[in-house]
Amino acid sequence: MATTADISRRSAYHDDMTNRDIAAAFEQVADLLEFQNANPFRVRAYRNAARRVGDLTESAADIVADPERELTELEGIGKDLAEKVEELVQTGALHMLNELEQEVPRGVLALLKIPGMGPKKAAALHKELGITSLETLRTACEASQVAALKGFGQKTQEKILAGIDLAAHAEDRMVWAHADAIVQELLAHMRACHGIRQMEVAGSFRRGRETVGDLDLLIDADNANLVMDHLLTFNEIATVIGRGDTRLSLRLARGLQIDLRVVRTESFGAALQYFTGSKDHNVVLRGMAKDRGLKINEYGVFRVAAGSAEQGDAAEDDDEPQHKVESADYVAGRTEEEVYAALDLPCFPPEIREAREEFKWAAEGELPKLIELADLRGDLHIHTTASDGQASLREMAAAAQERGLQYIAITDHSPRVSMANGLSTQRLRAQWAEIEQLNRELENFSVLKGIECDILEKGGMDLPDDVLAEADWVIASVHYGQQQSRQQITERILGALENPHVSIIAHPTGRLINRREAYAVDLDEVFSAAARCGKMLELNAHPTRLDLNDVACGAAKRHGIPIVISSDAHSVGGLDVLRYGVLQARRGGLTAQDVANTQPWSKLKRLLRMK
Repeated sequence: MATTADISRRSAYHDDMTNRDIAAAFEQVADLLEFQNANPFRVRAYRNAARRVGDLTESAADIVADPERELTELEGIGKDLAEKVEELVQTGALHMLNELEQEVPRGVLALLKIPGMGPKKAAALHKELGITSLETLRTACEASQVAALKGFGQKTQEKILAGIDLAAHAEDRMVWAHADAIVQELLAHMRACHGIRQMEVAGSFRRGRETVGDLDLLIDADNANLVMDHLLTFNEIATVIGRGDTRLSLRLARGLQIDLRVVRTESFGAALQYFTGSKDHNVVLRGMAKDRGLKINEYGVFRVAAGSAEQGDAAEDDDEPQHKVESADYVAGRTEEEVYAALDLPCFPPEIREAREEFKWAAEGELPKLIELADLRGDLHIHTTASDGQASLREMAAAAQERGLQYIAITDHSPRVSMANGLSTQRLRAQWAEIEQLNRELENFSVLKGIECDILEKGGMDLPDDVLAEADWVIASVHYGQQQSRQQITERILGALENPHVSIIAHPTGRLINRREAYAVDLDEVFSAAARCGKMLELNAHPTRLDLNDVACGAAKRHGIPIVISSDAHSVGGLDVLRYGVLQARRGGLTAQDVANTQPWSKLKRLLRMK
């Protein structure tokens, strides 16, 4: 196990090359290779490597610096890719990427973000018209130059022109909670349409990703035009992108794109599985199908006759399916359960369809029963008007009881957070006395004496140990000094974990989705220390935090670290965000047994080895 001294020695030359940087470099290599129509297997290798490095909870740079470790020990990282990771770590650049960037103008890659624009058409635009950016493409469309190209035409030009603004904002993604509010409005609107047998929203939304780029709405109905016409009466529609016989794409004023597909009953399950994804999950699934002489796509699972060509997917720019499948070929597709059963697989919960561990779990017969919101018995991160909350101690306790919880911890801020009216020792002890009085009045409900205590910039806790020793529950948090080096922040957190009175580290990376990147911290060292010290880590359920993220939750589980899903509520309504934390925990593969606050307080107290 590395010490903080080891961290200091190792961070001397690689601290500025993060896993995120390495993954981004590999993704860019894959994009450039795909634009050049390179071997698809080569492109896929770089995308898989980007995902593998991006999912690591330990620093790839640390592995490079460790003489006893080899990058090739990691699944999906062969000798060639390992050498490129080492090159990035040691030089901060990748020669191959520099060469590719010289061959392909950087702005051309933005073309691939236009809906329906594949690499071949983007390459043709670059070669024939010298298109190097979205703006030069807009000019060419407005001059009707694109329509004149072979293989394009007026209709394609109009679709491209409509998609340019979408491509310019392709990186804009909405937090899941905000997308969910739109989904509920959308589904309520569509339920008023007659003739709909089934309806689901698929894609990254259904998988519970923390951000959503668009909504894939699947509907089982006979009259596609009636369904599409009804969708067009939904409020806030800003732009209709395109309409076919069974498909409609539009963009809302709030920025979210909706892609509607009306499918047949016999294909609804297959379409739901296909459009839920993820892409990596579906690649594995298609490979398994091929090994069994089957073809799986959005229309169903089909038996492929020996010696016959496999059915292809729809053409790159077409709106409708390009083939009809004979009914004799059809194996399954009405439900997702049918689709997976055709491959002798369980129906995977959507949240874990990321080609991480789900297929291994299925092969071993150990698919986890993922945690559900009803499993939670307590909320251990709550603020009141004593610091920066909007409701009193008694109001928060009553609201938690109404929601069926059995206990809460009141965890107002410590003095360092002066802007939030952090509690001095005197004020904190007065609050704890009030909590003791409240507990004498309550039945079948407990309020824990807690504190969210800052980890100081210089290290150490914001309150003396003798005060912390009086608490039932002590949260340690990093609010200040988030720009410090990876070594400094890691050492601060390790020091807090070693404090015998600290129960848990809150929002361990400090990130705010779409607003603030995580601070530099060695999570692998944090996990090791938390496991060694018998401490817990928080999954902060606030929809703009969701910290820890899904990958880190899975890593904490492998370390045997109990996770606590907390609301960090500053108001009565803030208690309702717990469901977002549960969704994130499910993506990390967590069960009720992996989450500490699914236990009654009596058992949780013993787990903490408290008096």
